[in-house]
Amino acid sequence: MKALRSGPDLVYDILGVGFGPSNLALAIAVEEHNAKAPAADRLVAGFLERQPRFGWHRGMLIDDATMQVSFLKDLVTMRDPSSDFSFLCYLRERGRLVDFLNQKTLFPLRVEFHDYFEWAAARVSHLVDYDAEVLAVEPVTAEDGEVRWFDVRGRVPGDPSRTVVRRARNVCLAVGMEPHLPPGAVPSGRVFHTSELLPRVAELAAAGTPVRRALVLGAGQSAAEAVDYLHRTFTGAEVCAVFAKYGYTPADDSPFANRIFDPEAIDVFFNSPPQVKRSLFDYHRGTNYSVVDMELIEALYATTYREKVRGRERLRMLNVSRIRDVRTLDDGLEVAVEYLPTGELEVLTADVLVHATGYRPPDISGLLGETAKLCLRDEEDGVRVGRDHRVELCSPVTAGIYLQGGTEHTHGLTSTLLSTTAIRAGEIRDSLLARRAARRPATASASPAPASTG
Repeated sequence: MKALRSGPDLVYDILGVGFGPSNLALAIAVEEHNAKAPAADRLVAGFLERQPRFGWHRGMLIDDATMQVSFLKDLVTMRDPSSDFSFLCYLRERGRLVDFLNQKTLFPLRVEFHDYFEWAAARVSHLVDYDAEVLAVEPVTAEDGEVRWFDVRGRVPGDPSRTVVRRARNVCLAVGMEPHLPPGAVPSGRVFHTSELLPRVAELAAAGTPVRRALVLGAGQSAAEAVDYLHRTFTGAEVCAVFAKYGYTPADDSPFANRIFDPEAIDVFFNSPPQVKRSLFDYHRGTNYSVVDMELIEALYATTYREKVRGRERLRMLNVSRIRDVRTLDDGLEVAVEYLPTGELEVLTADVLVHATGYRPPDISGLLGETAKLCLRDEEDGVRVGRDHRVELCSPVTAGIYLQGGTEHTHGLTSTLLSTTAIRAGEIRDSLLARRAARRPATASASPAPASTG
């Protein structure tokens, strides 16, 4: 199995941890720079991904679900419209460019955009190791006391009992978001997060498990999509949407509100005082959090109305409600749902409970270990991050840690979204190049050798 090189003669300029869309975009930005630069100016880059292959929210690749972001906000176009890594170039290679244009839409199918990501990832596959879980990021101190490198320890692809250490001047963490479950929720074959929707439903079908009633907790886009999918998949089942709101809230995708995702808006947010940052975030939550596309809201409402007309209501909206208790039975679940205005409890027997309860950024301390102590923090214990997405580190550390994700407190709403992925990748690449150019005259000392495979 192919593996990224390691050893005493190799120091990476950038070693990425995680290989979702964000670090994929960075890999492309580096690859395009290296293709044009003389050998001495090229960046040595590598990426490590714990999944066995590229995958991005595979559990929610519902066949007819569309993207909520324009195809022009792909991996490269906002940074370089001439790049041949664009979604349009992908369509041309797949033979669907004209067909796509005839649809007159900016929003491709989610499964198609995932295929685009896989197409792009295959073109830079020489830069990435899959099935390579990172275990630790350890600081390396030079003879003068300066922390100049990081040793990244990870599992050997194909042989998880062995580890390998690779040395890097910079690491870029892009490990994605972690599914969030409510306190006390116990995952099982019948209780799971929307991130596992498709494989869990397939398992139920393969096992011949009858689904007579399914509950979905949550009021955002993923919740509404899960409700719609379960209703269409289990045609004899009752599907109950449980949420504390009175009804689904439409996403604010109006042109002026969407300017919060413009690259220039990041500068405005980054340079604002803390109270203005909080206000901007609160004002524009409706563009992304706990909101649903109006088209899907209207489709679900139309379904409930048709069922009322026909006298058989399979789709129920348990609004202004919350789940108070879940008991596991031999052949299903017993779920207590509280109607908040009165406190009345309705106990429902169910076969499936899906938590559409969102995601949380991971705590980078868990991955960085002792290295996390080098990160400077603000008054609210948030990691301090520069405009170039580089973590501010204590002296005497000159090695770099870049973050793609987990920076909403410094860079705004787009921290975890695709909207500025291409731009951010270019900014990180340019930061690496600028810092290397500034460092060159003062780096005559050799790098100490990292540990070998063990």
